[in-house]
Amino acid sequence: LPLLLEATLLRLASGSHHPFYNGFYYNHLMNDNGNGQEKVVYFNGAKLVVETPKDPIYSSNGANVTLPCHYHYEPDLEAKRKIRIKWSKLREDYTKEQDVLVAIGKTYMAFGDFRGRAHLRQAGRREASLVVSDVRLQDDGKYRCEVIDGLEDESNVVDLRLQGIVFPYQPPRGQYRLNFHEAEQVCQEQGAILATFNQLFQAWSEGLDWCNAGWLADGTVQYPIRLPRKPCGGLHLAPGIRSYGPRHRHLHRFDAFCFSSALRGEVFYLDHPAGMTLEEAKQSCQDAGAEIARVGQLYSAWKFLGLDRCDAGWLADGSVRYPIAKPRANCGPAEPGVRSFGFPSKGKFGVFCYKER
Repeated sequence: LPLLLEATLLRLASGSHHPFYNGFYYNHLMNDNGNGQEKVVYFNGAKLVVETPKDPIYSSNGANVTLPCHYHYEPDLEAKRKIRIKWSKLREDYTKEQDVLVAIGKTYMAFGDFRGRAHLRQAGRREASLVVSDVRLQDDGKYRCEVIDGLEDESNVVDLRLQGIVFPYQPPRGQYRLNFHEAEQVCQEQGAILATFNQLFQAWSEGLDWCNAGWLADGTVQYPIRLPRKPCGGLHLAPGIRSYGPRHRHLHRFDAFCFSSALRGEVFYLDHPAGMTLEEAKQSCQDAGAEIARVGQLYSAWKFLGLDRCDAGWLADGSVRYPIAKPRANCGPAEPGVRSFGFPSKGKFGVFCYKER
């Protein structure tokens, strides 16, 4: 029986399905007489409806989140069969969906990165809500809740958005040196992931203006412009997201736009009267029971915790930066932001450390 149930769940996970109500309800079937005439067969006379929130559900890295999903019949009807439920994550480029969880009755199976983190909440009548614990950066996106009752199969979508920040990134060796896969890697090394277009658009709407083109998670290359200017697409173009479209993921090279969410720990600054080299800075963080902070962690601490320090400090990638929440004299431009000194080969500075709570 367990093997049969597992096989059924796997077939359910990999089967084809319709994304939304398609007006069919499985009431319209072709006549078996082979004459091409269509006849109408009503199985139960009721329409299966799946409901999810229209507004996005917001969460943050490391949190637990519930994606609501309920279903009912019009007119009301008691289901005679065990309801089957499937949750899947829609991919940014609309290719094959990622299986999250499938269930028959009270038995369920989660897949991939969601194993051990996803389960159903069926506290109420006809509830099929998905609970995801220890939310990760890559969980951001759209999820489909699909309900199958016998031959009827309907679904709807929930939009999960992580509260986070997008930051441009280029490696120590300079501008436009990253192919797509290298861009994915450097973002991960900085406690982040490649940003999606929606995340970049949100950052642009909040004021991000950056003239260097960078990779996004869907393999396109784009950049956000608030103040049109000649070197950044020209003065004649309106503000917006400039796009190079999809680029070759191995051959073409650009910068990266990374996305980081709220922190589970804290970022703090350490200093020494004579300053520190990068290696001395790493050791100082370790002596304090922490690790040298990554770029994404510094941006998150600035964005969500209001970190404000007018002292330059080392970060894990060998860059030197400092976060300004309240602009003031001798601390850079008049706007809040994370200032960068680049990747100095010489010099001694303080250090930003990160410690888990």
